[in-house]
Amino acid sequence: MGRLILEGNPPVEVVLRRSARARRLSLRISRLDGRATLTLPMRVGDREGLAFLREREGWLRGHLEQLTPEVQARLGAAVPYRGVDLPLIAGDVKRAVLRDGALVLPDQPDMAGQRVAAFLKLRARDALADASDRYAAALGKPYGRISLRDTRSRWGSCSSAGDLMYSWRLIMAPPQVLDYVAAHEVAHLAHMDHSPQFWGVVNHLFPDHKACRSWLREQGGSLHRVRFD
Repeated sequence: MGRLILEGNPPVEVVLRRSARARRLSLRISRLDGRATLTLPMRVGDREGLAFLREREGWLRGHLEQLTPEVQARLGAAVPYRGVDLPLIAGDVKRAVLRDGALVLPDQPDMAGQRVAAFLKLRARDALADASDRYAAALGKPYGRISLRDTRSRWGSCSSAGDLMYSWRLIMAPPQVLDYVAAHEVAHLAHMDHSPQFWGVVNHLFPDHKACRSWLREQGGSLHRVRFD
C-alpha cells in the first residue's frame, strides 16, 4: 500500500490500495478510524488516482467532517461507559475507582489512558460473562470460554468449539447493545450461520435486536475513536 496526500486545509492522507479484482476506482472512508482508502485497478497510475481524488475532494472532506472526533482518555476528559459520558478526574486513590458518576484516577497523567482501559476491560469481562451466562442458560447450551479483544471488523464471534470472543469496547455502548451482541453470539451455539433459524433464536433470546443492530451500525464507529495511548 502507498499514500497520497490531498493538499488543502487540512491536508488529507489517503491510503492507496491496488487490487487485481478492482474494475474501477473507488474511494471509501472507514467509520471506525476515519481512514480514507482509494482502491485502484492494477492498470491505473498514481496520476489518474490523484485526479480522481481531487474530483471527489468535496465529498471526502464533507464526510470526514461528519465523523465523530477522536477522544483521548486523559484526566479532565470523559469517555463513554455503559452509554453515558464518564468524566475522568484525579483523586487520592491508588487505582481507578467509580465514584459519584465519575472515574477517579491517581494523579498520574501519563498513566491515565492505561488505567482507564484496564478498568473498562475488567468491567467488560464481568458484563459479557454475565450476559453470556444468562443467554446460554435460556438457550440450554453451554459455551466454552470467553476472550476479549480490541477487534475492528466484528463485535463478537463464536467458534465451532463454542468459545465466545467479544470486543471489550462494548462496555462503552448502552447496556442493551452489549446484551444484544452476547445474545447474538450465544445464538450461534445453536446455528453457526445467519440463516432464518439463527435469527429466530436471536429473536427468542433478544426480541428488540433491530434497534441495537441499528445503533451499532450508526454509532458503533464512535467507540473505536476513543484512544488510550
